Parts: sequence; C-alpha cells; structure tokens
Amino acid sequence: MRTFSSFAEFYPFYLSEHANRTTRRLHFVGSSLALLCIAALLLTGNGWWFIAGLAAGYGFAWFSHMTVEKNRPATFRHPVYSFMGDWVMFWQMLTGKIAF
Repeated sequence: MRTFSSFAEFYPFYLSEHANRTTRRLHFVGSSLALLCIAALLLTGNGWWFIAGLAAGYGFAWFSHMTVEKNRPATFRHPVYSFMGDWVMFWQMLTGKIAF
C-alpha cells in the first residue's frame, strides 16, 4: 500500500483514481445527495438521515469504482484523505476547476 505524507501529496493520486468523467459525476451525485440528507437531518432531527447520507455518498462512489473506473476505492486504503478528496473534488467540479 502506498503511503502519503500529506493530503497535498495524496490528492493527485486521488484524482488519478477518478480519471473517468462518469466516475466523477457519480461521486458528485452521491455527495450532493449526502448534503441533502444532512440538511434533512438538521431540519428534522431524525438520525436516519445520517445513515441515508452515508449510504448515498459512499454508495454512488463505490458503485462507480466497481462498474466504471474498475479500481478499488481509496476509502479502503486512505479513509481520511479520501473523504477530504471527495469534498475537494466536489468543490472543484462545482466551481469548474475540474470537468464535470
């Protein structure tokens, strides 16, 4: 397993694991749904929205790695950096820095 000394070192590797545009799009959908679930959690106080957010976020991401990218999600090897990478990539897609 490759090790990284910082997120800045990890992020280019993370992007290489998301080279296919469809993978990035599915991640974006999952992250968007996760944000909606967090909003629903805050509005309703119902803890099931947290579980739904995790299922949406990770479900779309892992599905895309299994079916589109055909690689192992970085979450299993680098969970913290991968979580950070998801949100940096989401923001960069939202702002147009990375192709949607």
